[in-house]
Amino acid sequence: MKILAISGALRKASTNTGLLRALQELAPPTVEIEIVTLHGIPLYDGDAEEAEGKPQSVKDLDARIRAADGVIFATPEYNFSIPGVLKNAVDWLSRGSHFLKWKRVGMLGAGDGVYLGTGRSQYHFRQTLQSLQAIVMPRPEIFVNHNRDKFDASGNLTDAETRKYLAKWLEAFIEWVEKKP
Repeated sequence: MKILAISGALRKASTNTGLLRALQELAPPTVEIEIVTLHGIPLYDGDAEEAEGKPQSVKDLDARIRAADGVIFATPEYNFSIPGVLKNAVDWLSRGSHFLKWKRVGMLGAGDGVYLGTGRSQYHFRQTLQSLQAIVMPRPEIFVNHNRDKFDASGNLTDAETRKYLAKWLEAFIEWVEKKP
């Protein structure tokens, strides 16, 4: 099984990218998880699209998504919503394309918040994904909070309890993709 894991964060030491690295470590040998970031995707501009078409970075990401059995998004929460780089990438990808139609999608995130982690951004992003006809896994959900206590300075997950929940989430996601309930 091939899973594409997209980080909605650009920071080198992102805890959201760190969650995706932890998923790679937890994945069974039959599951390949490829992590991609959104570096190199320009801001969406309708005039540029009309003049030049989609940028190669967007075409490449579109091809990777289409080739994957499932897609996982790790999204930070900025100002109670999804980060601009993630929304921008989705906006580019959706132009003239049904890149997520009927694709199995999972979502998770790590934030500094006390209670909700990235709950609000995930709920906002879920609306966007549903408009694109993605089939988003309803449960379980992962909202990692207090990320400063659960990740090291390089963004690597160090918290054993969170790793345990992440392993259960990954197991459920693999089943979601395989069985297509």
